[in-house]
Amino acid sequence: MVLDWGAKPAAQATPVEAGKLTPVYVDGRLIAFTDKPEDLIAFLKEKRPEISPEVNFTYNREEDAVYINADAGRMRRPLIPVDKIEEAIKLLPEIEAGNISFSDLVRMGIVELLDVDEEEYAVIAYSLSELNEKHTHLDFTPYAMFGVAASQIPYAEHNNIPRDIIGANMVRQGLGEYVANWRLRFDSRAFLMFYPQRPIVRTRGSEITGYDYRPSGQNLVVALIPMDGYNMDDALVMSRGAIDRGAARAVFFRTYETEAKRQAIIEGDRFENPLPLKKVSGKKEEQYYQKLGEDGIVDPETYVEGGDVLIGKTSPPRFSPELSIGGGYQYTFERRDTSISMRAWERGVVTDVLLATKTGGEKLVRVKVRDTRPPELGDKFATRHGQKGVLGMIYRQEDMPFTSDGIVPDIVLDPHAIPSRMTIGQLYEILAGKVGALEGRFIDGTPFMSEPVEDLMEALKKLGFEYSGEEIMYDGRTGRMIKAPIFIGISYYQRLKHMVRDKIHARARGQMQLLTRQPVEGRARGGGLRLGEMEGEVLISHGAASVIRDRYVEQSDKTIVYVCKNCGTIAFFNQRTNEFFCPRCQSSVEVKPLITSHASKLFVDELMSGHVDVRLDVREEV
Repeated sequence: MVLDWGAKPAAQATPVEAGKLTPVYVDGRLIAFTDKPEDLIAFLKEKRPEISPEVNFTYNREEDAVYINADAGRMRRPLIPVDKIEEAIKLLPEIEAGNISFSDLVRMGIVELLDVDEEEYAVIAYSLSELNEKHTHLDFTPYAMFGVAASQIPYAEHNNIPRDIIGANMVRQGLGEYVANWRLRFDSRAFLMFYPQRPIVRTRGSEITGYDYRPSGQNLVVALIPMDGYNMDDALVMSRGAIDRGAARAVFFRTYETEAKRQAIIEGDRFENPLPLKKVSGKKEEQYYQKLGEDGIVDPETYVEGGDVLIGKTSPPRFSPELSIGGGYQYTFERRDTSISMRAWERGVVTDVLLATKTGGEKLVRVKVRDTRPPELGDKFATRHGQKGVLGMIYRQEDMPFTSDGIVPDIVLDPHAIPSRMTIGQLYEILAGKVGALEGRFIDGTPFMSEPVEDLMEALKKLGFEYSGEEIMYDGRTGRMIKAPIFIGISYYQRLKHMVRDKIHARARGQMQLLTRQPVEGRARGGGLRLGEMEGEVLISHGAASVIRDRYVEQSDKTIVYVCKNCGTIAFFNQRTNEFFCPRCQSSVEVKPLITSHASKLFVDELMSGHVDVRLDVREEV
């Protein structure tokens, strides 16, 4: 169709024409050249219903190229062309009656599906009232510009954009009922909230996406007050009473899994308790096997802690067993203990035990452990407006501030978190949540189409409250009135999956690397906390020489090397002669001891292996 319109085929174009004319690409392949790209685009868009509604056409003015995209896998946005609006309005009764489907509208050209390239050059109005002569398309509704996560944010148009982006990311991490059949599943790790609630301030986007059927938060009473510094820098203060009543309480599931592999010649893996067996190597201490049943597997509803064996298993040796002569050839070998244990920092109760046989005949065991997680210091919380923070302190309910009606806030948020973030939508939600709770109804906070805040303020006045949402509050510890009125209302808070119990880490002693003799890396292996180069430079700038030596040598890979007094080469101790031997002098020599890090000694060895002569100048301490 492009060639029939008058475009010149790419194969027939001369080098001069290829340099002057606008190239036409179909799915990235050059097919033609044209001197009227905008006329070509207008022609193709007019013929779109005849060609296919799946095809998109764009003239990129910056690159001076026409792109025709017809390949699969493109994200496309449904919009109404401006010249089809009147026709679309006339068809509304037919659409409501169900006589015309969305696919019919696309085929009729009343709805166009624009890909990223074509959308770049479209001017889209989000409502009829905004429409002017510059617009090319009309969106179905203003909140259609948001994705699944961002459409949950009420009053989003009143927030700073980066906070809405953060809020959309936080929605994905909130704890709730993630699937309906969680009781039957063996996910590797999962979280479940005990009492999820539908938000009082809701959006139409949440109704469309079905968020109300799987909510991931709770409506909590929030007051904006600085609390003794415990809620500074985005931290939160929570009431112990609210936590005891089930606020933000969650349960954590982890599944431990192993299978008994079969071997060709010798007996393969076995599920059994390795403790009473004699020829088994690599056993743990006796107390770790106490929770196992007769079949070597822990029973349901058993309390287990870090290190406890959940699935007892023995395996044959890694290498071929040796043959020994004694009444004929026999296999004599020790089996290995390959049991599955609880992670060192976790605890919980065994919920389910699954025993199964795979198609290949291997036996499979899965153990699901649950752990109730009430909120504790360091757990992460967030609103839908990107106001995230960790729990800084839990106050007794009697010590929390209260209103003249006796209302005690569940969460106390620092008011300094609002101005610089410009999350005005958060303040509107607190106000709207207060009205919704008092009137017993849900409030529509859909962006661009929400219930006006002025109406909510008027409703508060009718209910006998200050229109600003502020109330006189009293200090729970002294009983005295707080001098300033306090902004208090209801906000939807989400508890996120980032919990301090899964992240806290410390080490006194433990495993070392074989090569460098330094502590191993990583929390899972009980590794050390690395003091890197930049941290060391900070200590150097402070002149903290003793701290540097302690961290880099004493607490890491301290070693003593003996250096030859004659040539400065590292000598070694000859046990036969009970003397130090220098490989350069080829004789027994006198040495000087040098306390250093093993990494330094390793570096010297590596240089010498590359034929770099290294001599150490060791001098006595004055």
